[in-house]
Amino acid sequence: MSNEFISNGINIAKLPSDYGSTGFKMFKGSILNNVEIAYETWGNLSINNDNVILLFTGLSPSSHAAASDLNNESGWWEYMIGPDKPIDTNKFFVICVNSLGSCFGSTSPASINKTTNSIYGLNFPELSIEDIAKAGHNVLQTLSIDHAHTVMGPSMGRMTALAYALLYPNSLSNLIVISAAARALPFTISIRSLQRELIRSDPLWNNGSYSKESAPLNGMKLARKLGLMSYRAANEWRERFNRARLPKSDSKQMFDIEFEVENYLNHNSKKFVSMFDPNCYLYLSRAMDLFDVAEHGGTVNAGLAKIHTKKNLIIGVESDILFPIDQQEEIAEGFKKAKKNFKFEKLKSIQGHDSFLVDEKNFSKVIYEFFKD
Repeated sequence: MSNEFISNGINIAKLPSDYGSTGFKMFKGSILNNVEIAYETWGNLSINNDNVILLFTGLSPSSHAAASDLNNESGWWEYMIGPDKPIDTNKFFVICVNSLGSCFGSTSPASINKTTNSIYGLNFPELSIEDIAKAGHNVLQTLSIDHAHTVMGPSMGRMTALAYALLYPNSLSNLIVISAAARALPFTISIRSLQRELIRSDPLWNNGSYSKESAPLNGMKLARKLGLMSYRAANEWRERFNRARLPKSDSKQMFDIEFEVENYLNHNSKKFVSMFDPNCYLYLSRAMDLFDVAEHGGTVNAGLAKIHTKKNLIIGVESDILFPIDQQEEIAEGFKKAKKNFKFEKLKSIQGHDSFLVDEKNFSKVIYEFFKD
């Protein structure tokens, strides 16, 4: 087990081989060798190692959740993590991991296979949410941390947090899941399926064999636009853009972008595709579709009953169309039947699935209250 500091606050954990194996054993049975996981930390570890918060991310973010002394750039959850913030780094030691399979420092389809000295591409083994959870657990082990005060995550990270609690029920005290789902349902599966098809239908995808100079950027751009549409709610689109149009231009061609909402989608999708690897997107997207709590007990309720946390917080957003509030209600009902200690917060944010990123007022309050006790 080893860890090394790279740059800008990023650390790399070199995960050990599983006992009796030559490498990291994946949930579906494959073996992945030389696994490395990028992570960042905030705060200080207590003498008793009892103040650890393990944070899993959504599909697209890196481990840079907030600014630090080593990297003062704002992170994707800047308002939430730091001294005297809801996740108070005066009290807690926060570890955010870049998911196994992602392209911000962790081993992924975009990594070099050290055995063949070539990029993994589609030779990367099938990825599961459970693999991402296991990699996060192994990062803690490399830091000689056996137990987490809280494991948490939004979006894809809430699936990973659930998987962690199922795989390592005695290794955490508390659980927070945001916009959670015990499994993906047809609407979200169909959206992600179409996103993957858009990427794979780009001729430059070339069956997963492409270079940085000739990546399937058009397919990625379209996939990201579809994602952005599902991450926000219709009411927010209307309040934010209405039918506002861009300034008229003499050089405009037929079917050029005309509305501000089109410009927003175009700008943000271009920004995303410049940073994210297409094959990584495909693998992580598919892993979300395949995850099902019922695989850990026969039914969702039986799986949830295996979670032994002392305290649980479930946060849902009423305007979330990607993972509607009834999916959080399903988890709450499962915890209720299993007589778990939990609180279910239904937030009226209008920003849909991405509310956790922008609705500072509502999310700060419920997270602060959870950690105040």
